[in-house]
Amino acid sequence: MFFSVGRRPRVTAGDAAPTPTPATEEPAPLPVEETNFWDDEDEPPPEERSIQGSLRTLIEWVAVAAGALAVALLIKAFLLQAFYIPSPSMEPTLREDDRVLVNKLSYRLGDVQRGDVIVFERPETVLNADTDDFIKRVIGLASETVTIVDGRVFIEGQALVEDYTAGDPTTSSSLIPGCDNPPEADTCTIPEGHVFVMGDNRDRSQDSRSFGPIDEDTIVGRAFIKVWPLGDIGFL
Repeated sequence: MFFSVGRRPRVTAGDAAPTPTPATEEPAPLPVEETNFWDDEDEPPPEERSIQGSLRTLIEWVAVAAGALAVALLIKAFLLQAFYIPSPSMEPTLREDDRVLVNKLSYRLGDVQRGDVIVFERPETVLNADTDDFIKRVIGLASETVTIVDGRVFIEGQALVEDYTAGDPTTSSSLIPGCDNPPEADTCTIPEGHVFVMGDNRDRSQDSRSFGPIDEDTIVGRAFIKVWPLGDIGFL
């Protein structure tokens, strides 16, 4: 017996012919509205665009200036401030009209040290001054006894080495006010929370010898660098 493999059956007359699948008509494309992206019908005229651009630039510069001013005010209030030297009281270290930068954070992070050059508020007892702030050098600290003998300064009986002065002897012509010791000429025991300050130019300085020790709360900060004149820039 033989088998035929892979032959397709023949279609007889009784078989129905396959129905052709009608072709699907694609919808007609919608009309595309032409848009000109470069159409400047809604654009303002060149003069108006120029005014708008200038106004925008002005606003940006005002914002930058306001931001810079705010930063400068914050720095001045909490970090650094420039001061000028109004008198020769700190010569030869600082001369009249020199400029210094003062660190306002110094004594929030540490204690006042002997030898520091500080800016402080004018003592209330000083009435004949042209400035609201003084700049002097710290000579004595709280609880120490400062004595002026034979033109020299002694701290607790020990002579203070002062290579920063103008070379003139240190004198005091009256009782020093605001001290803890009984009234005694040329001697001052400094109260707690106070420091004793003097100018480097002893003959031309109004300082603690006349108005007494100053309260540490009145200290603005420590002068740490001279920034003017440019040829004499340097740390103090």
